[in-house]
Amino acid sequence: MIVSKTSFFFLLLVCIASVAAHALDTPAHPVEFRVVAIAEPGHGSHNDFVEAAKVVLQQLATENDFAVDYISNTDAINDAFLAKYRLFIQLNYPPYRWTPVAKKAFQRYITRGTGGWVGFHHAMLLGDFDGFKMWPWYSHFMGDIRYTSYIAQFATATVKVDDPGHPAMKGLPSSFAVQREEWYTWSKSNRANVHVLASVDESAYEPKSMITMGDHPVVWTNEHFKARNIYIFMGHHPGLFQNKDFTQLFRNAVLWGAGQ
Repeated sequence: MIVSKTSFFFLLLVCIASVAAHALDTPAHPVEFRVVAIAEPGHGSHNDFVEAAKVVLQQLATENDFAVDYISNTDAINDAFLAKYRLFIQLNYPPYRWTPVAKKAFQRYITRGTGGWVGFHHAMLLGDFDGFKMWPWYSHFMGDIRYTSYIAQFATATVKVDDPGHPAMKGLPSSFAVQREEWYTWSKSNRANVHVLASVDESAYEPKSMITMGDHPVVWTNEHFKARNIYIFMGHHPGLFQNKDFTQLFRNAVLWGAGQ
């Protein structure tokens, strides 16, 4: 086959672009471990939070010699896929629209302690949504609770650290303010079923809200499972990363979840 000079140079440019794009996604040297983060594509505050989180994750990855891969749905998730990763992060991806294979593989990943898990905000939109039934195992994983409501007008509030000795709370004050969150409420407090690391002081809501729980955990880990795991309620908007205390919590959680 005869290839013209124009075609040859076009093919050469395509190859160079392909190699360059691959180089952006792959560290120049072998890394100690890999992390996978799932975040659905779209627009709005949740996705803006994801984009801001990616910047912080890249900084963490560079500082701690790991790499982060991103997926936008659960189609690729199975046992072999998850075995490649020391940590699974749910960046505002909900616990529904998972394939049956992905659900089973994720459950084994958590129960066997194959790797760690960190979930943010939308990862606890747990119930019957968009025609999908609640995932019972995931509810048990979260302390036998489900989502019930949220503060639609948003509120600023004080988060109280319940366990200052946990590695995820390292460097945090005894309490810190979180601006303009949409605070979810659960069917009950899960304190009896999980290890609560932080809770929100509902009396500090500004503006005041009638949507309250009494005891309202917002950061917890379930020690009944082998995997290191931590759920962090906050994560609605990118401005959270302007909060040094939230950013510290984010960094701590990722490193602890990965066993660092």
